[in-house]
Amino acid sequence: MAYEEWLDILETQGVKAKRVAKTDLVNGRGWVSTVWLGLNHQYGNGAPLIFETMVFPVDSMIEKDCQRYSTEEEAIKGHQQMVEKWSASEVPE
Repeated sequence: MAYEEWLDILETQGVKAKRVAKTDLVNGRGWVSTVWLGLNHQYGNGAPLIFETMVFPVDSMIEKDCQRYSTEEEAIKGHQQMVEKWSASEVPE
């Protein structure tokens, strides 16, 4: 995807274009967000990483966990795995 095309999508569709999934954690630990980055965050060899899941505490935008993916299908599965991981009682704060 060309940079100009990415910018056009963000300008015309905003967050709707980026948001893949968002889940508030029921244990009060925060929330999980998965977005389409649009730009490749692969800083080496391998498939492009254009989706990202992050875990945020309730009162901060400093992420607690992060994972990137190449496809939307991987991102959706990864989002659910992150929700399950951070919903588990043994995950450190």
